[in-house]
Amino acid sequence: MKNSLFFLFTIILFISSCKKNDDVVIDEETEEVKDVVLGNEANDFTWKAMNSYYLWQDEVIELGDDRFADKNDYHKFLNGFNSPIALFQTLKSPKDRFSAIVDDYDLLFNVLSGVYTTNGIDFVLTRPPEGGNKVVGVVRYVINDSDAATKNVNRGDVFYAVNGVELFAETDIDGNITSSNLDLLDPETFTLNFAEISENNETVPNDVNIELTKAEITEDPILVSKTLEVSGIKIGYIMYNSFPFDSDIALNEAIGVLKSENIDELVLDLRYNGGGSGQTAQRLCSMITGQFTNELLGRDMWNAKWNNILGSQDFFVDTIDETPINHLNLDKVYIIATDDTASASEYVLNNLAPYIDVIHIGDVTVGKNQLSVSLVDNPGQVYKEEGRQDLPLPYIVLGGEYKTVENSNSKHKYALQPIVGQAQNADGFGEFTDGLQPDFLLQESLGNLGQLGEQGEPLLDLAIEKITGVTSKASKSYVPDNMKIKTISSSTRMKPYGGTIHKGFIGIN
Repeated sequence: MKNSLFFLFTIILFISSCKKNDDVVIDEETEEVKDVVLGNEANDFTWKAMNSYYLWQDEVIELGDDRFADKNDYHKFLNGFNSPIALFQTLKSPKDRFSAIVDDYDLLFNVLSGVYTTNGIDFVLTRPPEGGNKVVGVVRYVINDSDAATKNVNRGDVFYAVNGVELFAETDIDGNITSSNLDLLDPETFTLNFAEISENNETVPNDVNIELTKAEITEDPILVSKTLEVSGIKIGYIMYNSFPFDSDIALNEAIGVLKSENIDELVLDLRYNGGGSGQTAQRLCSMITGQFTNELLGRDMWNAKWNNILGSQDFFVDTIDETPINHLNLDKVYIIATDDTASASEYVLNNLAPYIDVIHIGDVTVGKNQLSVSLVDNPGQVYKEEGRQDLPLPYIVLGGEYKTVENSNSKHKYALQPIVGQAQNADGFGEFTDGLQPDFLLQESLGNLGQLGEQGEPLLDLAIEKITGVTSKASKSYVPDNMKIKTISSSTRMKPYGGTIHKGFIGIN
Protein backbone atom coordinates (compact mmCIF):
# COMPACT_ATOMS: atom_id res chain seq x y z
CA MET A 1 0.00 0.00 0.00
CA LYS A 2 1.40 3.39 -0.99
CA ASN A 3 1.45 6.05 1.68
CA SER A 4 0.45 9.37 0.24
CA LEU A 5 2.19 11.16 3.06
CA PHE A 6 5.69 10.36 1.80
CA PHE A 7 7.44 13.24 0.08
CA LEU A 8 10.29 13.30 -2.42
CA PHE A 9 12.63 15.41 -0.35
CA THR A 10 14.70 16.90 -3.22
CA ILE A 11 16.10 20.33 -2.43
CA ILE A 12 16.81 22.51 -5.47
CA LEU A 13 19.22 25.25 -4.45
CA PHE A 14 19.64 28.61 -6.10
CA ILE A 15 21.86 30.91 -4.08
CA SER A 16 21.96 34.44 -5.37
CA SER A 17 23.72 35.94 -2.37
CA CYS A 18 24.99 35.01 1.08
CA LYS A 19 22.13 35.95 3.42
CA LYS A 20 19.65 34.54 5.91
CA ASN A 21 15.85 34.56 5.93
CA ASP A 22 13.32 33.36 8.48
CA ASP A 23 12.99 29.88 6.97
CA VAL A 24 16.03 28.69 5.05
CA VAL A 25 19.34 29.07 6.90
CA ILE A 26 22.52 29.62 4.87
CA ASP A 27 25.92 29.05 6.41
CA GLU A 28 27.82 32.24 5.45
CA GLU A 29 31.17 30.46 5.31
CA THR A 30 30.21 27.47 3.14
CA GLU A 31 27.07 28.90 1.49
CA GLU A 32 25.42 25.54 2.31
CA VAL A 33 21.64 25.67 2.63
CA LYS A 34 20.39 23.99 5.79
CA ASP A 35 16.99 22.38 6.21
CA VAL A 36 14.12 24.29 7.79
CA VAL A 37 13.70 22.90 11.30
CA LEU A 38 10.20 21.72 12.19
CA GLY A 39 9.04 23.78 15.15
CA ASN A 40 6.17 21.63 16.45
CA GLU A 41 5.81 17.86 16.07
CA ALA A 42 2.11 18.09 16.93
CA ASN A 43 1.62 20.25 13.82
CA ASP A 44 3.29 17.55 11.74
CA PHE A 45 0.94 14.92 13.21
CA THR A 46 -2.12 17.09 12.59
CA TRP A 47 -1.36 17.63 8.92
CA LYS A 48 -0.35 14.05 8.15
CA ALA A 49 -3.32 12.52 9.98
CA MET A 50 -5.78 14.84 8.22
CA ASN A 51 -4.10 14.25 4.86
CA SER A 52 -4.51 10.53 5.34
CA TYR A 53 -8.01 10.10 6.80
CA TYR A 54 -10.07 13.27 6.40
CA LEU A 55 -13.25 12.68 4.42
CA TRP A 56 -12.78 15.86 2.35
CA GLN A 57 -8.98 15.55 1.95
CA ASP A 58 -9.18 15.72 -1.83
CA GLU A 59 -11.22 18.94 -1.66
CA VAL A 60 -8.98 20.90 0.75
CA ILE A 61 -6.11 22.60 -1.11
CA GLU A 62 -3.84 22.71 1.94
CA LEU A 63 -4.20 18.92 2.33
CA GLY A 64 -3.23 18.12 -1.25
CA ASP A 65 -0.73 15.31 -1.75
CA ASP A 66 1.29 17.62 -4.03
CA ARG A 67 0.75 20.75 -1.95
CA PHE A 68 4.44 21.19 -1.05
CA ALA A 69 7.49 21.32 -3.31
CA ASP A 70 9.79 19.75 -0.76
CA LYS A 71 10.46 19.17 2.90
CA ASN A 72 11.51 22.76 3.56
CA ASP A 73 8.31 24.05 1.95
CA TYR A 74 6.29 21.71 4.14
CA HIS A 75 8.08 22.70 7.36
CA LYS A 76 7.80 26.38 6.47
CA PHE A 77 4.04 25.96 6.13
CA LEU A 78 3.69 24.14 9.46
CA ASN A 79 5.89 26.66 11.26
CA GLY A 80 3.44 29.38 10.22
CA PHE A 81 0.97 28.10 12.83
CA ASN A 82 1.56 28.69 16.52
CA SER A 83 -0.54 25.69 17.55
CA PRO A 84 -2.05 22.51 16.11
CA ILE A 85 -5.47 23.99 16.84
CA ALA A 86 -4.87 26.94 14.52
CA LEU A 87 -3.55 24.58 11.83
CA PHE A 88 -6.51 22.23 12.25
CA GLN A 89 -9.00 25.04 11.67
CA THR A 90 -7.21 25.94 8.42
CA LEU A 91 -7.41 22.34 7.19
CA LYS A 92 -11.16 21.90 7.75
CA SER A 93 -13.60 21.83 4.86
CA PRO A 94 -16.47 24.38 4.80
CA LYS A 95 -18.74 21.30 4.75
CA ASP A 96 -17.41 20.14 8.13
CA ARG A 97 -19.59 20.89 11.16
CA PHE A 98 -18.29 18.31 13.59
CA SER A 99 -14.53 17.55 13.47
CA ALA A 100 -12.58 18.36 16.63
CA ILE A 101 -9.05 18.59 18.01
CA VAL A 102 -8.03 18.25 21.67
CA ASP A 103 -4.79 18.94 23.49
CA ASP A 104 -5.28 16.06 25.94
CA TYR A 105 -6.49 12.71 24.63
CA ASP A 106 -7.38 11.50 28.13
CA LEU A 107 -10.19 14.05 28.26
CA LEU A 108 -11.42 12.95 24.84
CA PHE A 109 -11.48 9.27 25.78
CA ASN A 110 -13.32 10.08 29.03
CA VAL A 111 -16.03 11.97 27.16
CA LEU A 112 -16.47 9.11 24.69
CA SER A 113 -16.94 6.79 27.67
CA GLY A 114 -19.57 9.04 29.24
CA VAL A 115 -17.24 10.63 31.81
CA TYR A 116 -17.13 14.42 31.88
CA THR A 117 -17.42 17.39 34.25
CA THR A 118 -20.91 18.74 34.87
CA ASN A 119 -22.94 20.44 37.58
CA GLY A 120 -25.72 17.99 36.73
CA ILE A 121 -28.12 20.17 34.74
CA ASP A 122 -29.03 18.94 31.29
CA PHE A 123 -30.50 22.01 29.59
CA VAL A 124 -31.59 23.48 26.30
CA LEU A 125 -31.02 27.11 25.29
CA THR A 126 -33.85 28.77 23.39
CA ARG A 127 -35.44 32.16 22.84
CA PRO A 128 -37.69 33.60 25.54
CA PRO A 129 -41.32 34.19 24.55
CA GLU A 130 -40.61 37.89 23.99
CA GLY A 131 -38.03 37.02 21.32
CA GLY A 132 -35.03 39.14 20.38
CA ASN A 133 -31.43 38.06 20.91
CA LYS A 134 -31.95 37.03 24.52
CA VAL A 135 -31.58 33.39 25.53
CA VAL A 136 -33.17 31.38 28.31
CA GLY A 137 -32.11 27.98 29.53
CA VAL A 138 -34.65 25.27 30.27
CA VAL A 139 -33.77 22.39 32.58
CA ARG A 140 -34.57 19.12 30.80
CA TYR A 141 -33.44 16.77 33.57
CA VAL A 142 -31.02 16.60 36.47
CA ILE A 143 -28.28 13.98 36.64
CA ASN A 144 -28.27 11.79 39.74
CA ASP A 145 -25.50 12.32 42.30
CA SER A 146 -24.62 15.73 40.88
CA ASP A 147 -24.44 19.14 42.56
CA ALA A 148 -27.74 20.20 40.99
CA ALA A 149 -29.44 17.11 42.39
CA THR A 150 -28.84 18.47 45.91
CA LYS A 151 -30.17 21.97 45.22
CA ASN A 152 -33.82 21.60 44.26
CA VAL A 153 -33.34 22.10 40.53
CA ASN A 154 -36.10 20.44 38.52
CA ARG A 155 -37.21 19.69 34.98
CA GLY A 156 -38.89 22.73 33.48
CA ASP A 157 -37.05 25.33 35.57
CA VAL A 158 -36.01 28.34 33.50
CA PHE A 159 -32.83 30.42 33.92
CA TYR A 160 -32.19 33.69 32.10
CA ALA A 161 -28.82 34.85 33.43
CA VAL A 162 -25.48 33.67 34.82
CA ASN A 163 -23.85 35.58 37.68
CA GLY A 164 -26.44 38.32 37.11
CA VAL A 165 -25.58 38.75 33.41
CA GLU A 166 -28.44 38.05 31.01
CA LEU A 167 -27.69 35.48 28.33
CA PHE A 168 -27.76 36.40 24.64
CA ALA A 169 -26.88 34.84 21.31
CA GLU A 170 -26.97 36.25 17.80
CA THR A 171 -27.53 33.69 15.06
CA ASP A 172 -27.40 33.66 11.29
CA ILE A 173 -30.16 32.57 8.93
CA ASP A 174 -29.17 28.92 9.41
CA GLY A 175 -29.30 29.17 13.19
CA ASN A 176 -25.53 29.15 13.68
CA ILE A 177 -24.32 31.27 16.60
CA THR A 178 -22.30 34.27 15.38
CA SER A 179 -21.94 36.12 18.67
CA SER A 180 -22.91 35.25 22.25
CA ASN A 181 -21.95 35.26 25.91
CA LEU A 182 -22.78 31.58 26.38
CA ASP A 183 -19.22 31.04 27.60
CA LEU A 184 -20.60 32.25 30.93
CA LEU A 185 -21.69 28.62 31.32
CA ASP A 186 -18.12 27.31 30.94
CA PRO A 187 -16.50 27.94 34.36
CA GLU A 188 -16.33 25.27 37.03
CA THR A 189 -18.55 27.31 39.38
CA PHE A 190 -21.21 29.89 38.55
CA THR A 191 -24.60 31.09 39.75
CA LEU A 192 -27.73 30.58 37.67
CA ASN A 193 -30.43 33.23 37.95
CA PHE A 194 -33.90 31.74 37.47
CA ALA A 195 -37.18 33.13 36.17
CA GLU A 196 -40.85 32.27 35.63
CA ILE A 197 -42.82 32.45 32.41
CA SER A 198 -45.81 34.65 33.22
CA GLU A 199 -49.40 34.21 32.04
CA ASN A 200 -48.64 36.94 29.52
CA ASN A 201 -45.80 34.80 28.15
CA GLU A 202 -43.06 37.03 29.50
CA THR A 203 -39.85 36.05 31.31
CA VAL A 204 -39.99 37.40 34.86
CA PRO A 205 -37.04 36.96 37.29
CA ASN A 206 -38.16 35.14 40.45
CA ASP A 207 -35.20 35.93 42.74
CA VAL A 208 -34.05 32.31 42.79
CA ASN A 209 -30.27 32.21 42.41
CA ILE A 210 -28.41 28.92 42.73
CA GLU A 211 -24.64 28.47 42.76
CA LEU A 212 -23.56 25.27 41.03
CA THR A 213 -20.20 23.53 40.82
CA LYS A 214 -19.07 21.02 38.23
CA ALA A 215 -17.48 17.70 39.07
CA GLU A 216 -16.43 14.65 37.08
CA ILE A 217 -19.41 12.34 36.69
CA THR A 218 -20.12 9.16 34.77
CA GLU A 219 -23.68 9.65 33.60
CA ASP A 220 -25.94 6.64 33.27
CA PRO A 221 -27.26 6.96 29.69
CA ILE A 222 -30.45 5.09 30.65
CA LEU A 223 -32.48 7.80 32.38
CA VAL A 224 -35.82 5.95 32.44
CA SER A 225 -36.80 2.37 31.64
CA LYS A 226 -40.29 1.13 32.47
CA THR A 227 -43.46 -0.49 31.18
CA LEU A 228 -46.74 1.42 30.90
CA GLU A 229 -50.08 -0.31 30.42
CA VAL A 230 -52.54 1.84 28.49
CA SER A 231 -55.86 0.66 27.06
CA GLY A 232 -54.80 -2.94 27.65
CA ILE A 233 -51.54 -2.50 25.69
CA LYS A 234 -48.15 -2.98 27.37
CA ILE A 235 -45.85 -0.21 26.18
CA GLY A 236 -42.15 -0.40 26.94
CA TYR A 237 -40.48 2.98 27.38
CA ILE A 238 -36.76 3.60 27.54
CA MET A 239 -35.08 6.97 27.54
CA TYR A 240 -31.50 6.65 26.33
CA ASN A 241 -29.44 9.85 26.43
CA SER A 242 -26.10 8.90 24.85
CA PHE A 243 -24.21 6.00 23.25
CA PRO A 244 -21.06 5.73 25.38
CA PHE A 245 -18.60 2.92 24.82
CA ASP A 246 -18.96 0.00 27.23
CA SER A 247 -22.65 0.72 27.96
CA ASP A 248 -23.97 -2.12 25.82
CA ILE A 249 -24.42 -4.73 28.56
CA ALA A 250 -26.47 -2.37 30.75
CA LEU A 251 -28.62 -1.43 27.76
CA ASN A 252 -29.11 -5.10 26.90
CA GLU A 253 -30.19 -5.81 30.48
CA ALA A 254 -32.73 -2.98 30.40
CA ILE A 255 -34.15 -4.33 27.14
CA GLY A 256 -34.23 -7.77 28.76
CA VAL A 257 -36.43 -6.46 31.58
CA LEU A 258 -38.88 -4.99 29.07
CA LYS A 259 -38.90 -8.29 27.22
CA SER A 260 -39.65 -10.20 30.45
CA GLU A 261 -42.63 -7.91 31.02
CA ASN A 262 -44.04 -9.02 27.64
CA ILE A 263 -44.32 -5.57 26.12
CA ASP A 264 -46.43 -5.19 22.98
CA GLU A 265 -44.85 -1.95 21.73
CA LEU A 266 -41.68 0.05 22.36
CA VAL A 267 -41.19 3.80 22.68
CA LEU A 268 -37.49 4.62 22.39
CA ASP A 269 -36.81 8.17 23.60
CA LEU A 270 -33.72 9.69 21.97
CA ARG A 271 -34.83 13.32 22.16
CA TYR A 272 -31.67 14.53 23.96
CA ASN A 273 -29.27 11.90 22.62
CA GLY A 274 -26.37 13.47 20.75
CA GLY A 275 -24.85 10.12 19.75
CA GLY A 276 -21.65 8.23 20.43
CA SER A 277 -20.59 4.68 19.67
CA GLY A 278 -21.72 3.28 16.34
CA GLN A 279 -21.21 -0.24 17.66
CA THR A 280 -23.68 0.41 20.48
CA ALA A 281 -26.18 1.77 17.97
CA GLN A 282 -25.71 -1.38 15.87
CA ARG A 283 -26.42 -3.56 18.91
CA LEU A 284 -29.47 -1.50 19.90
CA CYS A 285 -30.94 -2.06 16.44
CA SER A 286 -30.36 -5.77 16.98
CA MET A 287 -32.09 -5.66 20.38
CA ILE A 288 -35.18 -3.98 18.96
CA THR A 289 -35.43 -6.63 16.24
CA GLY A 290 -33.94 -10.14 16.28
CA GLN A 291 -35.44 -11.51 13.09
CA PHE A 292 -32.68 -10.09 10.87
CA THR A 293 -29.51 -11.50 12.46
CA ASN A 294 -26.55 -11.45 10.04
CA GLU A 295 -28.41 -9.29 7.52
CA LEU A 296 -26.86 -6.03 6.35
CA LEU A 297 -27.62 -3.11 8.67
CA GLY A 298 -25.49 -0.39 7.10
CA ARG A 299 -22.24 0.65 5.44
CA ASP A 300 -19.39 2.99 6.39
CA MET A 301 -17.87 4.81 3.40
CA TRP A 302 -14.36 6.29 3.86
CA ASN A 303 -12.26 8.53 1.61
CA ALA A 304 -10.58 7.18 -1.54
CA LYS A 305 -7.34 6.39 0.29
CA TRP A 306 -8.92 4.08 2.85
CA ASN A 307 -12.32 2.91 1.66
CA ASN A 308 -11.02 -0.33 0.13
CA ILE A 309 -9.35 -1.16 3.44
CA LEU A 310 -11.49 0.42 6.16
CA GLY A 311 -14.83 0.80 4.42
CA SER A 312 -17.02 -1.68 6.25
CA GLN A 313 -20.46 -3.16 6.68
CA ASP A 314 -22.50 -3.46 9.84
CA PHE A 315 -24.79 -6.43 10.36
CA PHE A 316 -27.56 -7.26 12.80
CA VAL A 317 -25.95 -9.32 15.58
CA ASP A 318 -27.13 -11.69 18.29
CA THR A 319 -24.35 -11.34 20.87
CA ILE A 320 -22.35 -8.69 22.67
CA ASP A 321 -19.01 -10.43 22.66
CA GLU A 322 -20.17 -13.68 24.33
CA THR A 323 -23.35 -12.29 25.92
CA PRO A 324 -26.60 -13.14 24.09
CA ILE A 325 -28.60 -10.14 22.98
CA ASN A 326 -32.13 -9.76 24.30
CA HIS A 327 -34.24 -9.49 21.14
CA LEU A 328 -37.68 -7.86 21.19
CA ASN A 329 -38.48 -9.11 17.65
CA LEU A 330 -40.53 -6.01 16.87
CA ASP A 331 -41.73 -5.05 13.41
CA LYS A 332 -42.45 -1.48 14.51
CA VAL A 333 -40.82 1.00 16.88
CA TYR A 334 -41.85 4.47 18.03
CA ILE A 335 -38.82 6.78 18.36
CA ILE A 336 -38.98 10.22 19.97
CA ALA A 337 -36.36 12.41 18.31
CA THR A 338 -35.91 16.18 18.22
CA ASP A 339 -33.62 18.92 16.95
CA ASP A 340 -31.08 17.79 19.55
CA THR A 341 -31.05 14.17 18.36
CA ALA A 342 -27.94 13.32 16.39
CA SER A 343 -25.29 10.91 15.17
CA ALA A 344 -25.68 7.36 16.52
CA SER A 345 -29.31 8.18 17.37
CA GLU A 346 -29.94 9.04 13.74
CA TYR A 347 -28.13 5.81 12.81
CA VAL A 348 -30.83 3.87 14.68
CA LEU A 349 -33.64 5.79 12.95
CA ASN A 350 -32.11 5.51 9.49
CA ASN A 351 -30.72 1.99 9.63
CA LEU A 352 -33.84 0.35 11.03
CA ALA A 353 -36.05 2.00 8.39
CA PRO A 354 -35.40 -0.56 5.59
CA TYR A 355 -36.49 -3.41 7.89
CA ILE A 356 -39.28 -2.28 10.24
CA ASP A 357 -41.72 0.60 10.58
CA VAL A 358 -39.97 3.47 12.36
CA ILE A 359 -42.50 6.00 13.65
CA HIS A 360 -40.56 9.22 14.27
CA ILE A 361 -42.29 11.55 16.74
CA GLY A 362 -40.93 14.99 17.61
CA ASP A 363 -38.89 17.29 15.40
CA VAL A 364 -36.35 17.32 12.57
CA THR A 365 -33.07 15.82 13.78
CA VAL A 366 -29.62 17.45 13.61
CA GLY A 367 -28.37 15.69 10.47
CA LYS A 368 -25.07 14.16 11.61
CA ASN A 369 -24.79 11.46 8.99
CA GLN A 370 -21.03 11.07 9.28
CA LEU A 371 -18.58 9.01 11.29
CA SER A 372 -15.34 9.80 13.05
CA VAL A 373 -12.42 8.07 14.72
CA SER A 374 -9.89 9.14 17.32
CA LEU A 375 -6.37 9.78 16.00
CA VAL A 376 -3.16 10.11 18.03
CA ASP A 377 0.47 10.59 17.02
CA ASN A 378 1.57 6.98 16.44
CA PRO A 379 2.76 6.94 12.80
CA GLY A 380 4.47 3.57 13.12
CA GLN A 381 1.39 1.61 14.17
CA VAL A 382 0.86 -1.70 12.38
CA TYR A 383 -2.33 -3.74 12.45
CA LYS A 384 -1.59 -7.44 12.90
CA GLU A 385 -4.10 -10.21 12.36
CA GLU A 386 -3.48 -13.92 12.00
CA GLY A 387 -3.80 -15.10 8.42
CA ARG A 388 -3.26 -11.74 6.74
CA GLN A 389 -0.40 -9.45 5.84
CA ASP A 390 0.56 -6.81 8.41
CA LEU A 391 -1.14 -3.51 7.61
CA PRO A 392 0.44 -0.11 8.38
CA LEU A 393 -2.35 1.77 10.14
CA PRO A 394 -0.96 5.04 11.49
CA TYR A 395 -2.73 7.31 13.97
CA ILE A 396 -6.04 5.48 14.48
CA VAL A 397 -6.85 4.58 18.09
CA LEU A 398 -7.59 0.87 18.07
CA GLY A 399 -9.39 -1.18 20.69
CA GLY A 400 -8.66 -4.56 22.17
CA GLU A 401 -5.07 -5.64 22.61
CA TYR A 402 -3.55 -2.68 20.82
CA LYS A 403 -1.69 -0.11 22.93
CA THR A 404 -2.25 2.81 20.60
CA VAL A 405 -1.72 5.63 23.07
CA GLU A 406 1.19 3.99 24.88
CA ASN A 407 3.08 3.86 21.59
CA SER A 408 2.31 7.44 20.60
CA ASN A 409 4.60 10.48 20.64
CA SER A 410 5.46 11.23 24.28
CA LYS A 411 6.14 14.91 23.54
CA HIS A 412 2.48 15.88 23.28
CA LYS A 413 -1.05 14.56 23.94
CA TYR A 414 -2.92 16.11 21.03
CA ALA A 415 -5.62 13.98 19.43
CA LEU A 416 -7.97 14.51 16.50
CA GLN A 417 -11.60 13.46 16.16
CA PRO A 418 -12.13 14.19 12.45
CA ILE A 419 -14.90 13.22 10.09
CA VAL A 420 -13.57 10.23 8.16
CA GLY A 421 -16.62 8.80 6.44
CA GLN A 422 -20.34 8.72 5.81
CA ALA A 423 -22.82 6.21 7.21
CA GLN A 424 -25.47 4.66 4.94
CA ASN A 425 -28.30 2.27 5.64
CA ALA A 426 -28.84 -1.04 3.82
CA ASP A 427 -30.72 0.79 1.04
CA GLY A 428 -27.72 3.06 0.45
CA PHE A 429 -29.37 6.14 1.97
CA GLY A 430 -27.21 8.37 4.12
CA GLU A 431 -27.62 11.88 2.80
CA PHE A 432 -29.62 13.63 5.49
CA THR A 433 -27.51 16.64 6.43
CA ASP A 434 -30.75 18.62 6.76
CA GLY A 435 -31.99 16.12 9.35
CA LEU A 436 -34.50 13.30 9.42
CA GLN A 437 -38.10 14.47 9.14
CA PRO A 438 -40.64 13.39 11.78
CA ASP A 439 -43.77 11.46 10.89
CA PHE A 440 -45.60 13.42 13.58
CA LEU A 441 -44.26 16.90 14.37
CA LEU A 442 -44.42 18.09 17.97
CA GLN A 443 -41.92 20.37 19.69
CA GLU A 444 -41.39 20.69 23.41
CA SER A 445 -42.70 23.97 24.80
CA LEU A 446 -42.04 26.32 27.69
CA GLY A 447 -44.26 25.65 30.66
CA ASN A 448 -45.50 22.28 29.38
CA LEU A 449 -42.65 19.80 29.60
CA GLY A 450 -44.34 17.22 31.80
CA GLN A 451 -42.38 14.45 33.52
CA LEU A 452 -40.22 12.13 31.46
CA GLY A 453 -41.64 8.63 31.20
CA GLU A 454 -45.01 9.65 32.60
CA GLN A 455 -48.35 10.07 30.88
CA GLY A 456 -49.02 13.76 30.52
CA GLU A 457 -45.61 14.39 28.96
CA PRO A 458 -46.62 15.65 25.48
CA LEU A 459 -44.23 13.68 23.26
CA LEU A 460 -44.82 10.40 25.07
CA ASP A 461 -48.57 11.10 25.03
CA LEU A 462 -48.43 11.51 21.25
CA ALA A 463 -46.59 8.19 20.89
CA ILE A 464 -49.20 6.50 23.10
CA GLU A 465 -51.95 8.05 20.96
CA LYS A 466 -50.46 6.54 17.82
CA ILE A 467 -50.20 3.15 19.55
CA THR A 468 -53.66 3.05 21.12
CA GLY A 469 -55.67 5.18 18.74
CA VAL A 470 -56.98 7.21 21.68
CA THR A 471 -56.55 10.96 21.09
CA SER A 472 -54.28 12.64 23.59
CA LYS A 473 -54.22 16.14 25.02
CA ALA A 474 -50.95 16.69 23.14
CA SER A 475 -52.67 16.62 19.77
CA LYS A 476 -55.54 18.81 20.96
CA SER A 477 -53.69 21.63 22.70
CA TYR A 478 -52.52 24.70 20.79
CA VAL A 479 -49.01 26.00 21.52
CA PRO A 480 -48.10 29.52 20.33
CA ASP A 481 -44.98 29.60 18.17
CA ASN A 482 -43.12 31.83 20.64
CA MET A 483 -43.55 29.18 23.35
CA LYS A 484 -42.05 26.34 21.32
CA ILE A 485 -38.51 25.34 22.27
CA LYS A 486 -36.22 25.77 19.27
CA THR A 487 -32.72 24.75 20.17
CA ILE A 488 -30.00 27.40 19.88
CA SER A 489 -27.60 25.25 21.87
CA SER A 490 -27.78 22.76 24.71
CA SER A 491 -25.73 20.92 27.27
CA THR A 492 -25.66 18.02 24.77
CA ARG A 493 -24.07 20.19 22.09
CA MET A 494 -21.75 21.85 24.58
CA LYS A 495 -20.24 18.58 25.77
CA PRO A 496 -16.65 18.54 24.53
CA TYR A 497 -15.76 16.68 21.36
CA GLY A 498 -19.11 15.11 20.64
CA GLY A 499 -20.79 15.15 17.29
CA THR A 500 -20.42 12.07 15.11
CA ILE A 501 -20.79 8.31 15.05
CA HIS A 502 -17.64 7.22 16.82
CA LYS A 503 -16.03 4.10 15.44
CA GLY A 504 -14.04 2.81 18.37
CA PHE A 505 -13.24 -0.51 16.69
CA ILE A 506 -12.10 -0.51 13.09
CA GLY A 507 -13.19 -3.24 10.73
CA ILE A 508 -10.45 -4.25 8.30
CA ASN A 509 -11.59 -5.63 4.94
